[in-house]
Amino acid sequence: MAQILEITKEETIKTQIMYKANLSFSQLNEYLQFMAINNLITHKTREGRGVYATTLKGFNFIQMYSELRQLVKRKTAAHKSKFHQNLRKNLKLILEVFQHHRQFA
Repeated sequence: MAQILEITKEETIKTQIMYKANLSFSQLNEYLQFMAINNLITHKTREGRGVYATTLKGFNFIQMYSELRQLVKRKTAAHKSKFHQNLRKNLKLILEVFQHHRQFA
C-alpha cells in the first residue's frame, strides 16, 4: 500500500501504478478499492482518463509508515550490534578456554 501511495503522490493512471508497483490487474484493483474506501487515495477523471492521487490521509499514512520503518531499522541495528558484541565476547571466552586447555593437555 505504501508503494502505491508513493506512486500516486502525483496523479497517476492505473496502468502506470500497476507496472511501477509490479502488481497484477486484479491485485491492483483490490488495493485501489480498499484504499479508496479508507480514503487513502482518490479517483478523478482528467482529460478523459481516470487518475488516482494520494489524499491527505494517504500522505499521513506514508509518513507514519516511514517513521515505523525507521524505528524497526534502528531496533534491528541495535539488536544486531548487541548480538555481535555478545558473539565476540563468547568467542573470546571459548578461545581462552581452548588455549588454557591446550596448555595443560
